[in-house]
Amino acid sequence: MTEHPTSHEGRQPLAARPQERARPRQQEAPPGVAAASIPGPSPASGTGMDGATPVVDPQTVMRREGDRLRFVGAATRRIARGIDLDEIVLGLCRASVPTFSDAILVYLRDPLPVGDERPVNPFVLRLRRTDRLRLTDEESDSGPEGERLRLAVTDPQSGMLPAADLCEIRTGGALAEVLRGVRPVFGDSAAARVALPELLGAGRTVPTGHRAILAPLRGRRRVIGAAVFLRGTDRAPFEANDLLVAAQLATHTALGIDKAVLYGREAYIADELQRTMLPDSLPQPTGVRLASRYLPAAETARVGGDWYDAIPLPGSRVALVVGDVMGHSMTSAAIMGQLRTTAQTLAGLDLPPQEVLHHLDEQAQRLGSDRMATCLYAVYDPVAHRITIANAGHPPPVLLHLGGRAEVLRVPPGAPIGVGGVDFEAVELDAPAGATLLLYTDGLVESRIRDVWTGIEILRERLAATAQLTGPDHSPPLEALCDDVLDMLGPGDRDDDIALLAARFDGIAPSDVAYWFLEPEDAAPGRARRLARRALSRWGLDDLSDEVELLVSEVVTNAVRYAERPVTLRLLRTDILRCEVGDDSPQLPRQRRARETDEGGRGLFLVNRLARRWGATRLSTGKVVWFEMATP
Repeated sequence: MTEHPTSHEGRQPLAARPQERARPRQQEAPPGVAAASIPGPSPASGTGMDGATPVVDPQTVMRREGDRLRFVGAATRRIARGIDLDEIVLGLCRASVPTFSDAILVYLRDPLPVGDERPVNPFVLRLRRTDRLRLTDEESDSGPEGERLRLAVTDPQSGMLPAADLCEIRTGGALAEVLRGVRPVFGDSAAARVALPELLGAGRTVPTGHRAILAPLRGRRRVIGAAVFLRGTDRAPFEANDLLVAAQLATHTALGIDKAVLYGREAYIADELQRTMLPDSLPQPTGVRLASRYLPAAETARVGGDWYDAIPLPGSRVALVVGDVMGHSMTSAAIMGQLRTTAQTLAGLDLPPQEVLHHLDEQAQRLGSDRMATCLYAVYDPVAHRITIANAGHPPPVLLHLGGRAEVLRVPPGAPIGVGGVDFEAVELDAPAGATLLLYTDGLVESRIRDVWTGIEILRERLAATAQLTGPDHSPPLEALCDDVLDMLGPGDRDDDIALLAARFDGIAPSDVAYWFLEPEDAAPGRARRLARRALSRWGLDDLSDEVELLVSEVVTNAVRYAERPVTLRLLRTDILRCEVGDDSPQLPRQRRARETDEGGRGLFLVNRLARRWGATRLSTGKVVWFEMATP
């Protein structure tokens, strides 16, 4: 007795249909009549010349079933190669047409559920993709049914209506019952005859007989779509075993779509996490211009531990931060977010750079024993034209001078954050006007083909060459400089994330700064008004005198009320006018609504109404209250 091959699920023989197995073996098929084989088109089986039903040779059946199994294996591999949703659906279409069917329609749930989500919207299927066997000039005169199959159902440019783009599944309807049953059905079955018009749209027709298969697409937990396989009249109809083929294609496609949707959601979450961890935009502090770049290690994994930040500080200063947490996972991104938040909080306390790194080191140890990161923290003072830098195991910054000389700053390297028990040292350096400071992570200078110091030297030479193109009297444009720095990376020369922060030092000229000490006494507000009026007159800003005198008087009055040591008053003229009043009281002022009977409490209300911006910052020695006015 001849053994027939079986499917890999072991549920049903793949050899011959039941009626073929029941026929006597001595009956031979008439010469010239071949059985329908899948894959590949072949004539439909019919009756012999004497009216008898032909008998298929067992060897032919076995060969045909072997072809069917090989087709299923090749098709599922093609579907499995897809990563995103479109690739998987395209793989199903290309694997099916024309080998298994002449045309295919793929409907997917809209919106697609993700993981264990329970859909709350109505069950709607949207036509995601169609594919069909293209007609050649020789085939354009084929039978009317085949042409209706290939054009009317799937081609919107044909004279007949295309298949419906949307289909809402009615609870208890014929289509809902077929989808709930999960198993593919022939188009001429009782259920499919009602379900197909509901899916394709009113007035749509499909070929009669076993020339259509409706296959539900079921993912891990629920039906997520449906596929319709169609054949024309110039090839054999579908057989019973073809339902198993359609089931295999539908199952692999649905599971692939499930994974693609989950992957897409995870990638979206990771991308959003990374995006929210980095600043949306850089501030525009006085006396410095900023530009930044961030490049993930790979487009398919856009998460990492690199970050940069620019934090305005009291006294028109700005803190520049670049850090790098080990790893490229969502855990690294989450740790990076915590360290960045900690750095912003510490900067708000106006701590020295070495103290900021010390507290970051303690925070990293609290997060875990293996939480390691490097960080460089710098504070730029545009009035003093100085920069203070502390380093925790990070690559040193590069300073590009106005004349084109690029200098690698000598900063004590320090130990990485998370080591614990180490001290950090800060150095104070000149920051001349027109110079550009470049802070970066090691992904810019280190790769598999070069070490860190070789990359730093290449970066220094690249900056010097770029500066020479703009001449000795002009600094290169900041945005173009960042792009040019990234161009030093060749194809395949990037193994790590890259964070880049560039700061162009403009500074504030001494002639644009006015600074005084005021004793905390009742006469201080009047003296502050006179000093402010003289400074504005010297700068040609007499039009602002009335408003500035009023606001300076209110802020100084509030400072004198609580101060025990001399109050500082500073005016800065750039593209705006900034006034800063400092005292030794840590209590921050709060705007409140004064009652009609109150004698005071309206000072900050006036500041809020007349100033362009205002704020208060707590210092280790007290606080600074500031406001800004637009200059004419």
